[in-house]
Amino acid sequence: MIKQSTKAKIEKLYQEYLQVACGQEAALYDIAMAEIPEMVYNSNAIENSTLTLKDTTEIILHNKIIKDHDIREVFEAKNLAGIVSELVKNPRERLTGSLILTLHSQLLASIDNSIAGRYRSGKEWVRVGDHIGANPAFVNGLMSGLVDVYHTKDNRYFLEKIAHFHAEFETIHPFNDGNGRLGRVLISQQLMALGYPPIIVQNKSKKSDYYPLFDEYRDSGKFDGFTELFALLLMESMHKRIAILSSPKIIRLSEWAKCSDVAGNVAAMRAARQAIPAFRMGGVWRIGAEYKGDNEGNEA
Repeated sequence: MIKQSTKAKIEKLYQEYLQVACGQEAALYDIAMAEIPEMVYNSNAIENSTLTLKDTTEIILHNKIIKDHDIREVFEAKNLAGIVSELVKNPRERLTGSLILTLHSQLLASIDNSIAGRYRSGKEWVRVGDHIGANPAFVNGLMSGLVDVYHTKDNRYFLEKIAHFHAEFETIHPFNDGNGRLGRVLISQQLMALGYPPIIVQNKSKKSDYYPLFDEYRDSGKFDGFTELFALLLMESMHKRIAILSSPKIIRLSEWAKCSDVAGNVAAMRAARQAIPAFRMGGVWRIGAEYKGDNEGNEA
């Protein structure tokens, strides 16, 4: 269960975000569109794509074909970018089974049309490491039930509902391919439908902060780790938008740390736990230049 202190922090930050964002719909749209290459790069890299962030940006923004890379990786980048772009344009769309299938169809378009836009069935079993996805005979029913549970009105905190959905979605592994990439897109879809900004699950920390959470869920049924991870990423996303919309200048966190007489590694740790309003752009931690904090990383 998420800590009350974390919920209070998110609510306070969300109110600040709403205040700063008021009347800035066009700017918020541009921010979301600008971060699509980074979101796509990280999600595909988690699935072991060899495309760099620069490669991904060239493909998405300039429609370039990157030499010495499998054409499949190019389509994966373009298709995922297209999906995120459409969701950004229609952020309030309700999560449904139909939407999930439509997004999957777009994700695998021109990659494998024979399995695009449909759940596994028949003898279509899937394995990820030592995990076997749900029996294909029951996938359709399991997914229908999962969507229903997500929309059930109960006392669960919104991030707990999203965390449970993600953990169970990836455990079911409803598709023959594209489960991880689509599952991470759905996190942002769910957040945007609730009025929050999208988040980026980082490839760099996948082995320490992301992969182990699936083992924990499958072993114990607990998904607290996902809730905590999504809480941090959501705070980071809101800090990013607040800074861009209100700060006169954005600087590297290392520069801020030097000027603030804070050790670089200490600043990075505070950023990671969102004790300071730092955020990543292009894989680099940044912060509003005007931010002043005390020695504990609290706002002055």
